[in-house]
Amino acid sequence: MISTVVLATGLTLILIGIWGMLTHRNILRIVIAFSLISTGTHILMVAIGYVASGTAPIIDRGLSTTEAPMRAVDPIPSALAVTAIVIGLAVTAIMLAFAIRLYEAKKTLSIDAFTESKW
Repeated sequence: MISTVVLATGLTLILIGIWGMLTHRNILRIVIAFSLISTGTHILMVAIGYVASGTAPIIDRGLSTTEAPMRAVDPIPSALAVTAIVIGLAVTAIMLAFAIRLYEAKKTLSIDAFTESKW
């Protein structure tokens, strides 16, 4: 059973991130919005793999093979979340590096100053 509070938290973070990305004109705020979307996605991935009162997926005397599908926590979503966190950190660093370069070029972080970059 997936916790409703955890799912609501993840979806709320994703929606706040989408709202921030679409409404703000400052590049740093857009980077923060992308980070909120990423964090909400990580929470959802971990929540989907969680099993209430579950145990580690190690088959031994405490967990037989017949009850393992019902009691064992799925480790794949947690491993994917850790990988996504590392990738998200690298992407955020690259976005911030681009923001610094754009600020050095135009002395502003407003998207409106970069209209000549459109195709």
